[in-house]
Amino acid sequence: MAKSRKKPKVREDLNTLAARIVAETSGQAPKTPDTDEGKNPAAVALGKLGASKGGKTRAAKMTAQKRREIAKKAADARWTNLRGRKG
Repeated sequence: MAKSRKKPKVREDLNTLAARIVAETSGQAPKTPDTDEGKNPAAVALGKLGASKGGKTRAAKMTAQKRREIAKKAADARWTNLRGRKG
């Protein structure tokens, strides 16, 4: 499975965040738009439901040997990245 190439989120400075929250609640600034706005609420709920149980269901269906192989592959990948080596 290919890794996602999303740009990392830039976190807002704590003081800027606090100022924005105060401005929004006092009515001095427009509210930040909701990220789920314009989406079908039923589809959003269904997506969250599937995400919450997906990994557990997948793990329950696997044999212990298969889970062990996946865990070993993941650990090898983490250690390879820590050592600065590729593949």
